[in-house]
Amino acid sequence: MTIITLTQFSRLYAGRCLARNSARNIPWVGGHTSQTSGQIAAISGLSSSTKLLSRHVSGTASNAPTTWVDRLPPKIRPYLYLTRIDKPIGTLLLFYPCAWSITMASYALEAPLTTPLTYLSLFGLGAMVMRGAGCTINDMWDKNLDKAVERTQSRPLARGDINQRQALVFLAGQLTVGLGVLLQLNWYSILLGASSLSLVTVYPLMKRITYWPQAVLGLTFNWGALLGWSAVAGAVNWSVCLPLYAGGVCWTLVYDSIYAHQDKIDDINVGIHSTALLFGERTRPILGALSASTVSLIGLAGILDAHGVPFYLGLGLGAAQLARVLWKTDFESRPSCWQGFVGCGWSGFWIWMGALADYAVLISGLT
Repeated sequence: MTIITLTQFSRLYAGRCLARNSARNIPWVGGHTSQTSGQIAAISGLSSSTKLLSRHVSGTASNAPTTWVDRLPPKIRPYLYLTRIDKPIGTLLLFYPCAWSITMASYALEAPLTTPLTYLSLFGLGAMVMRGAGCTINDMWDKNLDKAVERTQSRPLARGDINQRQALVFLAGQLTVGLGVLLQLNWYSILLGASSLSLVTVYPLMKRITYWPQAVLGLTFNWGALLGWSAVAGAVNWSVCLPLYAGGVCWTLVYDSIYAHQDKIDDINVGIHSTALLFGERTRPILGALSASTVSLIGLAGILDAHGVPFYLGLGLGAAQLARVLWKTDFESRPSCWQGFVGCGWSGFWIWMGALADYAVLISGLT
């Protein structure tokens, strides 16, 4: 038993060394070398040994609960995992642009408190439902690709917990609930919201044909920057919302490029494209420039909406958070990239808090 354990441990250590070496040798623009391919294959071959060693050392059963979803009835677990409900950061990243826009529109119109509360509640529910629907669509497109990427092999469709037909029926239910939320808005907003479905549908295809799928995700995830304003005001104020939307797209490029660095070795192996591969060793300065663009464009939206000091204090905290993320993230470490991805969400939170504080000052009569 001791000899087997030591052998497995040596394999694990060798696998880590190979992973570090392969990360250094990735040619980011263009094809990869045969040496890198060999290393990737070696890492894949070691994965089963690594899992075996982990179970041997910990003595933990493989079916032990890892999230709150695992404590629910087995029949509904795959559907909940399909929506990524156990990882709320995706819902928050979809919600924050909506929250910015709703709060800024309420500020511009000096709307009563019930107005932002109503629409923030509706958009919060809508963000959770439509983020889940987006994940379902993505996994239906990527079922076979997910089987080849270590991080996504356990997704319900890739693992075979549910089939495509079951996922399609579930998606129909998600879209029905999303439509129910959308129908609570004015007709201008209903049509504007429905027009985003084409982006939601084609986004999963983009990673197959371009190194800029993150840009398409940005166009999709920040639609709420337009929709939130029209829900409150009845129409979009394009002079404010366009820079707000553009700033959100830049923000998405930052956080989703960090996210994409988690899978860059597997992505090369299966032929998936991303800005992580495109930017490569230039990732940090490029994301720094995109972060500066995010702050500048959202700041411009604030100027055009005549915001006060609290708005810019929140924007400053958001900028500091982005700087902190870019300073600390190790793009060769999957856990570090995940932490950086989640950390970017806090920048969106602080921007919203600034807008909310400015609105609170306005309606309290302190200005």
